[in-house]
Amino acid sequence: MGKKSIGLDIGLTNIKAVSLSRQKEGFFLNSAFSIPTPPRGMFSESPLDQENIAKAIKKVVSNLKADSKNVNVALDDTQVYTKVIDMPALSDRELALAIHWEAEQNIPVSLSDITLVWNVLKKPPKESKDEKMRVLLVGAPTTLIKKYQNIIEASGLNLYAIETEILSVVRALSYSGLPPTIILSIGAISTSLAIVKDNILVFTYSIPTGGNAISRAISSDFGLTLSQSEAYKKAYGLSKEGMGQKVGKSTELILTSILGEVKKTLAFYSEKYHDDSLIQQILLSGGTARLPGIDLFFAENLGIETALANPWKILASQVVPQEIVSSASDFTIAVGLAMRDL
Repeated sequence: MGKKSIGLDIGLTNIKAVSLSRQKEGFFLNSAFSIPTPPRGMFSESPLDQENIAKAIKKVVSNLKADSKNVNVALDDTQVYTKVIDMPALSDRELALAIHWEAEQNIPVSLSDITLVWNVLKKPPKESKDEKMRVLLVGAPTTLIKKYQNIIEASGLNLYAIETEILSVVRALSYSGLPPTIILSIGAISTSLAIVKDNILVFTYSIPTGGNAISRAISSDFGLTLSQSEAYKKAYGLSKEGMGQKVGKSTELILTSILGEVKKTLAFYSEKYHDDSLIQQILLSGGTARLPGIDLFFAENLGIETALANPWKILASQVVPQEIVSSASDFTIAVGLAMRDL
């Protein structure tokens, strides 16, 4: 079967893990598993909470039966600084010197507290004098990285690689090739937007609004507990019939704020790329992406084809359990992380 790689997505509500192998025909899913995240999750600084999440991580990876202790992990996009920068074509040495100046302009905190990484996404051919190189700049608080390292170590695993959630999502969804696309990854507490053009990330940012905000809106409007609101949200989504119509109005209020951010992203793209490469589709990822009617909401309001992300498209011919297929968008980050080494 060859080398196995594990992607570990430590979400606020669920921990997802995926083990992949590489075959001649494509990727092979060895196993996938998900369990609820202990209360407060990775956002807690309490030693007891961190001990509980380490135990949960150990359990979910153990259930993979992947015979490996190396895991790739993603940082929440709202906790890091991610920027795609256009720069003059530079050598690797010149870029290493220039990137710190760029970081000072784009990261609003002291760089002494930040771990910087960068990657050249696109380099123009040598004969091109005017075309710029595209560089991905990521800055993560050093204390945050140390926290992940400690928790993974406490779970008896090895932190093999660490990156941001949106990079994992883009990797998983662009593998088979994409037309100009907006990827909308809607998590529990935040939403990340990314533009992919020529299968390369050209723009990304995140906003602190996600599925939990919808649950709180339903709770407030109907006097329900958060757990009841969560059930209503998943059952009715943006339904326009009966009780669902009332719930849908609460849901729509939050999604309208996300819609506004997508419109800003489209305006940015239109201004930056004066060509015929119009955005052709929107892909929805994350647990909230599975709400009934959410794809139709964005399609009708933006006039752009909208679909649910399916990271399992990377797999070679393989029969995948239905419960995993039906929750495909939930596993996008974990799939992208597992693909990283393969």
